[in-house]
Amino acid sequence: MKILAIDTSSTVCSVAILENDKLIDKNELNDGKTHSENLMPLLDELLKRNSLNIKNIEMLACCVGPGSFTGIRIGVSTIKPIAEILDIKIASVTSLETLARNIENEETIVSIIDSRNNQVYCGIFDKNYNKKEDYLAEDISIVIDKLKKYNNIVCIGNGAILHKELLEKEIKNCKFVENNNQSAENVGKIGYKKYLENNLETADTIIPIYLRKSQAERLKNNNSNNCENK
Repeated sequence: MKILAIDTSSTVCSVAILENDKLIDKNELNDGKTHSENLMPLLDELLKRNSLNIKNIEMLACCVGPGSFTGIRIGVSTIKPIAEILDIKIASVTSLETLARNIENEETIVSIIDSRNNQVYCGIFDKNYNKKEDYLAEDISIVIDKLKKYNNIVCIGNGAILHKELLEKEIKNCKFVENNNQSAENVGKIGYKKYLENNLETADTIIPIYLRKSQAERLKNNNSNNCENK
């Protein structure tokens, strides 16, 4: 089964084609342009390079966030019409799951994505990539308090890099990895696992996962509350 996977939730625009959970080929680009400019050209080039067309795709996998609000919307809005046209299912994959897949055979894997102003998104997984608890969208200090109950933690993600000094100070035996990149390849591999578990979405049901409101929405709500209090 050929799977098309995309990840536009970070600064990297990434597309991949897999045969089940084995990578066939991938394209990735981080050139400062918006993902809306890069995504379809990367996809077209990838298909042509492998003598495929979109009709050869039998399943889709999409990173639905959390991460860049604009990037997530671009990814989901691109994958929906493809699923409708081809009448195929979609695996909804989070960026926190995708990061965790860069690490193998560790007791506790912690994915941390920076959300600015000391806010982070966090996912805590076991060695089989199962969630140990619900995803967090909190201040890094609150996340660290949550992590203190776990042993042998390995952290990954741009949030882990940003707050490395604090994490090392507050958590015993905390380790870090070099590969902090998100990849459509991992999205596809997780997507195939979800296929085997019969845990798939359709164009009508797949939605972005933001975990917290965008800065624009927060400012709008604050302004509304201020007006009401006057």
